[in-house]
Amino acid sequence: MKPSFLLPFLTLIDLHPIQGQINSTDSLMLIEASEITVIAQKDRLLSGVPGSASYVKPIELRRVLAISGNEIFRKLPGVNVVDEEGIGLRANIGIRGLDPDRSANVLVLEDGIPVQLNPYGEPELYYTPSMDRMSALEVVKGSGQILFGPRTIGGVVNYITADPPAAPEAKIELRGGSGGYFGALLGYGTTMGNTGLAVQYQYKRADQIGVTGFDVHDLNAKFRMILSPKSVLGLKFQVYNESSNSTYLGLTQPMFDQGEYYPVMAPDDQLKVSRYALSATHKYFISKNLRLTTAGYLYTISRDWRRQSFSSNPNAANQTGVVWGDINTPNGAIFMQNETLYRNRSFQVGGAETKLTWDYKIGQQKSQLDVGVRVISEQAHEQELLGKRPDARSGALVRDEVRPGYAVSGFVQNKFALSKQLSITAGLRMEDYHFERSIYLYKTASGTYRDTNITAPSHVSALIPGLGFNYTFNKNATVFGGLHKGFAPPAIKNSLSTAGEVFPLDAQESWNYELGIRSVLSKSIEGELTGFYLDFDKQVIPVSESSGGSGNGYTNAGRTKHVGAEASLRIDFGSLFESKYSIYWQGNVTYAQATYNSDRFVGTEKENLWGKRLPYAPEWLNTQTIGFVAPWNLEIQLSSTQVSKQFTNDLNTITPGADGRSGVIPAYFVADGSVRYSIPKWKMSVFGTVKNLTDARYIASRRPQGIKVGIPQMFVLGVEKKF
Repeated sequence: MKPSFLLPFLTLIDLHPIQGQINSTDSLMLIEASEITVIAQKDRLLSGVPGSASYVKPIELRRVLAISGNEIFRKLPGVNVVDEEGIGLRANIGIRGLDPDRSANVLVLEDGIPVQLNPYGEPELYYTPSMDRMSALEVVKGSGQILFGPRTIGGVVNYITADPPAAPEAKIELRGGSGGYFGALLGYGTTMGNTGLAVQYQYKRADQIGVTGFDVHDLNAKFRMILSPKSVLGLKFQVYNESSNSTYLGLTQPMFDQGEYYPVMAPDDQLKVSRYALSATHKYFISKNLRLTTAGYLYTISRDWRRQSFSSNPNAANQTGVVWGDINTPNGAIFMQNETLYRNRSFQVGGAETKLTWDYKIGQQKSQLDVGVRVISEQAHEQELLGKRPDARSGALVRDEVRPGYAVSGFVQNKFALSKQLSITAGLRMEDYHFERSIYLYKTASGTYRDTNITAPSHVSALIPGLGFNYTFNKNATVFGGLHKGFAPPAIKNSLSTAGEVFPLDAQESWNYELGIRSVLSKSIEGELTGFYLDFDKQVIPVSESSGGSGNGYTNAGRTKHVGAEASLRIDFGSLFESKYSIYWQGNVTYAQATYNSDRFVGTEKENLWGKRLPYAPEWLNTQTIGFVAPWNLEIQLSSTQVSKQFTNDLNTITPGADGRSGVIPAYFVADGSVRYSIPKWKMSVFGTVKNLTDARYIASRRPQGIKVGIPQMFVLGVEKKF
C-alpha cells in the first residue's frame, strides 16, 4: 500500500472543444473553454453524446424555484430520488431501478469534481451541492460515461456553477418561509483583462421543516486566467459548514397510523458536515486540432454525527423515561436511552488527470480522439465515542480505524464520424484500485472493547469497454444507442472485517444496453424515448444501518436485471401558435422493472428471491409540469410527481412491521407551484413558491430506522436584485 499522505490531484472532466485557430484575438474562445462539463455539445439534440443524457438549462432551474435539488431530479427521465429530510441536504439518487441509498450508484460531480466522501472506497453522498446556487445540471446515463469514473453503474450527475461574467455583476437573493426558513445568496463576478472572478456566499437555515432544523454556510470562488493566447487556467475553492438535527430515527407504524407525523424524537441528535476543497484546471492548445487538459483537486470532508441510543425493547437498560409510539404493540414503541454514540468520520481525497484531445478527419468528416490517465488517493478515518448523556459533547473512544486507498485509471475514447449523419464512439477504461483497512480499536461480539493493530489489504481491477452510436437525420431527430460495462468497486469498510478477514464481496459489474431517439420536431416540440436493459452479473445491495439493514456493509445480490423505458416530451403552445404568451407542458415517465435474476435463498424459510423486485425501485415514476409566461414578465409553474408503490426489502414484504422499517411504501402524489414577477428596469424580481400544495401525508422512506414522512406544505417568498 502506498503511503496515505500521497494525495495528488484529480478531475473527471470534459471541456468544450475549441474550433478554429487560437490566436491573440480568441480570448472569448478561451473563456468558453474553461467551463467544466460532461456534455460537450449542448444543442437541443445533444447530438455529441453517445447515449441518453439530460441537460437542465439555467432558465428551467430559475422557474422551479427549488428548495431541494430533488425537485429538479424528479423532472428527469429515469431518475428516482428519495427524500431523507425533505430539503435536500443529502440527496438519495437512483437511476433506472438502482438503489438510491446515499447516491452510491451514481458518480456525483460539481463542475467536474467529485463530491462524494471517497470516490472509490466510500461513495456516500453526505454533502450535496445546493441546487439553488447552480446555473445548470447535466446527467449522463449511457455509454458516454466511459470517460469518467470510478462508478459507471447508474450514471454521472454534474452540477454546474456560474462562470465569471464578462462585465461586473452583483446579485443578492433573499428567501423566507415556513418553519423559520431563511436563505440568503450573495454573488459578485467580473472580468478584468485576462482574469475573471466569481464569488458566491450562501446562508440558509430553518427552525423545523418537517422534523429537521439546520444551519448552513457555503462559500465558493472561481477564478479564470488567460495565461497566453493558447493557455487558460481555472481555479476554484469552497468552504462549507453545516449543522443540523438530522437523525436515523423514524416513526413506528402505530405512530404514523395515528397521525403523529413530525415529532422531534431525538432532539439532541446533531450532524455536523464540513467540506474544504481546492481544484485547478489548465488547458493548453498545442494547435488548432490538438489540446492538452491537466486538472487536479484536493478536498477534505468531516462528518461528525451525535445520535442518541434507543431500543424497541421495553426492558432495555439505561432508559431516560421518554417513550414514543404504542407500548401495547410489540416493536411498536421506541424507548429512549440515556447515552449517545458519536460516529465521526473524516476523509481526505486528491488526484490528478491529464487528457489529450485530437480532432482529426476521416475523409471530410471530423473525428475526435481522447486519451488520458488519472490517479486518485483517498483516506478515511473513523472514530466512535460513547457518551453518557444524550447531549454529551464527547465520550469514551470505542472504535478507531483508518481506511486508505489509491487508484490508477487510464482511458481512451474515439468518436468516428462516418458521415454527416452517423458517428460511432468506442471507448475503453482501465481501473486498478488498491485499498486496506487498519483497525486500532473495535467492539467485539461479546460487547467488550479491544485494542489491536490489524491491517488487511485488498485489490480490484477491471477493463470497462463502451460502444455507442448517433445517427442524425433531417436535423430534427437523433437515434442513439450503445452498450457499456458497468463497474463500481466494493466499499473498503464492507470488504474487510475487523479481524482482518477479506469478505468475498465482488466489484459490481453489469452490461448496460440502451436504444433511443431524441427529436426536435420544431422550435416548439421536443422529446426523447429510450429503452434500457441493465444485466448485472454481480450487483451489491446495501444492508448497512443507513440503508435500513441490521448490520454494516453490503452483500452480493447476485444476478439482477433492470428492464424498462423512459420518455419525455415538451410542448411550448405559445411558440407553436406564435402567441406572445407562452404556455408550456412537459411530461416525464419512467417504467423500470428491477428484479433478482437468479436463485438466492434468504430468511428462515429460505425463500427464493428470483423474480422479486429490488428494494426502493418503484415501477413507475411520472412527473408533469405546466407553465405560463406572460410578456409582462410574469411566470407561473405547476408540477406534480407520482411514484408507484415500492418495496423496502428483498423479500418484498407487504404488511408493515410495527417498527416502521419494513413493509410496502404505498404510491404517493405530490404537487408544487411557483410564481415569479420580474421588474427589468430595476433588475429585480419577486417570487413565491408552495411545496406540497395539497399538504399530503405520505411515506417517503422507511430508512434508516423507521418511517420518514414527506415534508408538510411549505410556503416560501423571496426577492432577487441584480446590480
